[in-house]
Amino acid sequence: MGASPAHAPRGAVTLSLCFLIALLEGFDIQAVGVAAPLLIPALGLTPGQAGVVFGAGMVGLVCGALAGGWMADRMGRKALLMIAVSVFGLFTLATVVAGGPVSLGLYRLLAGAGLGAAMPTLVAVALEIAPPDRRTRTTTLMFSGMPAGGALAALFAAGFLARFGWHSIFLAGGVLPLLLLPAMALLMPDSRTAASSGAQRQGGGQALFGHGRLLVTLLAWFTFGLTLLVLYLLLNWLPSLVAAKGLGGVGGAGAAFAFNAGSVVGCWVIGMLVDRFGPRLPIIAAYPALALSLFGLAGANSLPPVLVLAGLAGFFLLGAQYSLYGVIPLYYPARARGLATGASIAAGRLGSIGGPLVAGHLLGQGWGPAGVAMAMVPVVLSAGVAAAVMTIRGRYAGD
Repeated sequence: MGASPAHAPRGAVTLSLCFLIALLEGFDIQAVGVAAPLLIPALGLTPGQAGVVFGAGMVGLVCGALAGGWMADRMGRKALLMIAVSVFGLFTLATVVAGGPVSLGLYRLLAGAGLGAAMPTLVAVALEIAPPDRRTRTTTLMFSGMPAGGALAALFAAGFLARFGWHSIFLAGGVLPLLLLPAMALLMPDSRTAASSGAQRQGGGQALFGHGRLLVTLLAWFTFGLTLLVLYLLLNWLPSLVAAKGLGGVGGAGAAFAFNAGSVVGCWVIGMLVDRFGPRLPIIAAYPALALSLFGLAGANSLPPVLVLAGLAGFFLLGAQYSLYGVIPLYYPARARGLATGASIAAGRLGSIGGPLVAGHLLGQGWGPAGVAMAMVPVVLSAGVAAAVMTIRGRYAGD
């Protein structure tokens, strides 16, 4: 049943606000990577210290996703989302005054916690405001803000970092979320789940693993972990891998932009297909298509095919990933969907920590750009098999 006309404008406003939050999250997540060439020497960080600092943000994301998913089922979405946005805005802004690895790592840890807590809450909001036949496309439309924010961070870095310094991107990434808070307070309606209003609650373990959901839960975690391993490997290493093919820094930046632009389109298209045909065919098809894109990218040595294949990789990778954000919660009862989403995101973030490390190890072993891309093909296919079994075996729990 679709949304009533009276609720449609409110839903559109809420979706727009959530899109902007996701965009600012994508901007913040990419900010530390694009600022790193200036930030690391400015603070005198060793490579080991830089690795710990960047890893702290990912640890914060994992912890925040778990805590945010649990709280999303127990308190108002609006209040939790405003707290999460405040936290990642304030501690991104605090990065401007970091004086060394300890303070920088602490600020990135806390900013990551805010970012992580916001993500399952955004999914919960999307599922509440969307008509049943538009849930996946609503979720993917909202989360398409994240690659758009990543592309915006890259453009910001190209246009302003050399002129205004590494502080400028964290200043923008911290102030903008805080400026969004008044609009959230005035325009976003509040909502509470049955669990938060005192209805019967399940234990977390029973909600995730009981009633025949053990296999679906484990497959969701496995799929998210491998998918985000590939995603963060590409986000961190794609420009360097393309530059190492002899296409220079401009080619690397172009490939990163094409990847993010393809991601936005993939979110919209695959989300629409999932709503129309169900999750099985679109998501199952996306993973082998992604593997073929990476296989082609490994062998491409001129700029036009590199840009096309990078865009296709983004299209299938983020289209499948964000569609799963809209599908997986529906396998669980409404009172446990925040927890289920947060747990899956946390598992994925563990994979995201491994992605850059895997690429660095393979390059250190002399694999080269083509070898790194080829090494991701079996990882993608493994994630695809898990996603296929999950979508075939999973059953919607209803509202």
